[in-house]
Amino acid sequence: MLRGSAAPPSLPANFKAKVIHSPEAADIFVRWGGTGPAVVLIHGYAENSDSWAPLAADLMKDHTVVVPDLRGIGKSSKPESGYDKKTQAHDMRAVVTALGCDETFVVAHDIGNMVAYAYAAMYPDKVERLVVMDAPIPGIEPWKEILLNPGVWHFNFHGPDAERLVAGRERIYFDRIWNDFTGDPSKPDEATRNFFAATYAQPGGMRAGFAQFTAFSQDAKDNEVFARVKLTMPVLAVGGEKSFGPLQAVIMRNVATNVQEAVVGGSGHWLMEERAAETVALIRKFLDSQ
Repeated sequence: MLRGSAAPPSLPANFKAKVIHSPEAADIFVRWGGTGPAVVLIHGYAENSDSWAPLAADLMKDHTVVVPDLRGIGKSSKPESGYDKKTQAHDMRAVVTALGCDETFVVAHDIGNMVAYAYAAMYPDKVERLVVMDAPIPGIEPWKEILLNPGVWHFNFHGPDAERLVAGRERIYFDRIWNDFTGDPSKPDEATRNFFAATYAQPGGMRAGFAQFTAFSQDAKDNEVFARVKLTMPVLAVGGEKSFGPLQAVIMRNVATNVQEAVVGGSGHWLMEERAAETVALIRKFLDSQ
């Protein structure tokens, strides 16, 4: 099979789409579909909401699946500010309520974990179950140790000069991130890489993407306050065997009292691209175990 012959990820074609204005001065693009209990899927960096395609297709059979683009990413607006995860949690709440939902399940990956944690801490009675996958939480140990790892160089690569360096070379920049954190060099595949790189190559896309990282110092301060009250809803902490592995549960046990641990064998960081079937099965089992 020729590389690049596959199609990029795409949410189910029958999902509806709209733009919802957040009171935090962003316009959030969201797609939703299916019927049943609501579940919000919060994507991470180097991707957008389409990354959830395998999970959305499964969950829509018996859930209302709500899939927003984070501010600054995909088809959401790219404001100058508001990239701290507490503000983005307000964006998510605006999406949930605008669609007529209230209590939901929340599933997140990468920086989506950080938004999901802020959301669960701010609205603990609105989150029935929480799934977080393969990423740290600023300010929550072992955060300081993680920051010393040269593998997270991209946490500190931002600003006008970084934007100029990456302009027109977005694919090169993202290849470094995809390759560093995958367990399978062929994943994400060529079509997926081209698709996601193009979304960040939109005007203002890299400025907004970098702003997710610029906000980490504020996120750490906010999370230290949130962590004074532990989450009590059931939490599933998923790590890729070749990435965070059991460390994801270690992190979450610092902020939550009811944490289940799962490690996806053979996978690196990009769980939906590398081990979709196994990851979807884990999430479904957890959400169904009411």
